[in-house]
Amino acid sequence: MTTVQMMTSELLAARVARHSDRPEAAVVDATGEITYRDFWDRVTRTATALAGKRRIAVLPTSDIGSLVVVVAAMHAGVSVVLLHRHLLAQEFADVIAVCKPSLIAAHPRQHARLHGWGSGNVFAPDDLALGPTETIPAPAPNSELLVGVTSGTTGPPKLFVRNQASWAATLDRSDALLDLRRGDRVSAPGTLDHTHFLYGALHGLTRGATVDLREPTAALEDAATHLYSVPTIAWDIARSRVRSTSVREVLSSAARWAQSGRAALAAVLPNAVLTHFYGASELSFVSYDRIESNGTEVSGQLFDGVEVEIRDGLLHVRSDMLFDGYLSRVGDHTTLTNGPDKNGWMTVGDRGSVEDGRLTLHGRGSETIVRAGLTVELTPIEAALLAVPGVLEAGVVGLSHDRTGEEPAAGVVVAHNDPISVARIRRHLRTVLPGPSLPVVLAVVDSLPRTPRGKLDRQALAATLATVRTVGSPDAPVTTNQTVSAPPS
Repeated sequence: MTTVQMMTSELLAARVARHSDRPEAAVVDATGEITYRDFWDRVTRTATALAGKRRIAVLPTSDIGSLVVVVAAMHAGVSVVLLHRHLLAQEFADVIAVCKPSLIAAHPRQHARLHGWGSGNVFAPDDLALGPTETIPAPAPNSELLVGVTSGTTGPPKLFVRNQASWAATLDRSDALLDLRRGDRVSAPGTLDHTHFLYGALHGLTRGATVDLREPTAALEDAATHLYSVPTIAWDIARSRVRSTSVREVLSSAARWAQSGRAALAAVLPNAVLTHFYGASELSFVSYDRIESNGTEVSGQLFDGVEVEIRDGLLHVRSDMLFDGYLSRVGDHTTLTNGPDKNGWMTVGDRGSVEDGRLTLHGRGSETIVRAGLTVELTPIEAALLAVPGVLEAGVVGLSHDRTGEEPAAGVVVAHNDPISVARIRRHLRTVLPGPSLPVVLAVVDSLPRTPRGKLDRQALAATLATVRTVGSPDAPVTTNQTVSAPPS
């Protein structure tokens, strides 16, 4: 059986268990480390406790226990509902109502958050690994592996479903592209509720590497060979000036790096190949850009087995790594919607072009940005602003930022007879928006710029709000109560 034909549960068992006689560390977190032998023992005992359940929900942190529970569930053929810390209470309730997990697991330091969301019964990872190990039947290739919750957006969360075979195929592509070997050290410093870092940890385990969940400078000081990153973390490493010659590969996703950020990172990691993936939760891997340590660059290279077509300017993708669809509730039943079409093609709305087999991306349009690896929709932020009494008009745009990629900024028109303060507007937004959606700039403007057809001119508004931002430090959020004149349409 080839890796592509394997299911994720089989791949984890075949590879991680193969290293279970080794005394080396499998995972390192801020509190200590665990050997492969002990890690696999905890995984198999936890898998036995979970076997037979359909879904469990996990709110992970960067800790060994969270990774044990996720690997155990996948090994047992139990779908993981991957919660994230930016959910609002009502969003959490919506996710639980649709997914109906048998239990919720989280590190004890996350229990207060879950109780605040209205969950009364939460298990710690250690509570699940109590029984002996038993033989677990293998799940079907198309069985549900992961229900992810779209991060950083507002409105009802989207629940995307990945199956066993699709993640196994994704791991296979990583093996083909990346030089990751037994004994290497993989730094996955972002919280494991971000699928990029969870995937990086799982990939490291299947290759017999030591997975380091600590903050990145600690991992670099311990001779990390691979760094899973997003531009935000890469920029922080560059600014820390912790130089490491041990890192061979940096593996990044989310918003593209600013050239200045890439150059700064290359200066402190001089031997590293910089690989930036393009994809999405729904698409998995699509293409990559790669910069060798000698400066040689490859852009828009498609992953093996990925087909792309441009239809009316929109990128459509077909591969064996695509998701199954969005999980939603219809009456008393759940169903999958908006997955690949009958021929296996789908789009997430990105625009692009293809020339000589290379993919060039042109963005997803003006109503979505990516902030520190999290997708942020702008229209719901505008709706939240318009719900504030005294706000007559609202426009939200993305402002570029070297560290985070893009950040939301808002301009509002307020009633002159009863003006409302920016501070009051911010207080309201904090009650209805997740953290990534909170604007870093909030300015009162005389009017919003409009196109000749009357639509919001986001480019002109961005130019206005960018001038507001220069009032303070370029890295600090700016709030202003001053009225700003918008440029003419």
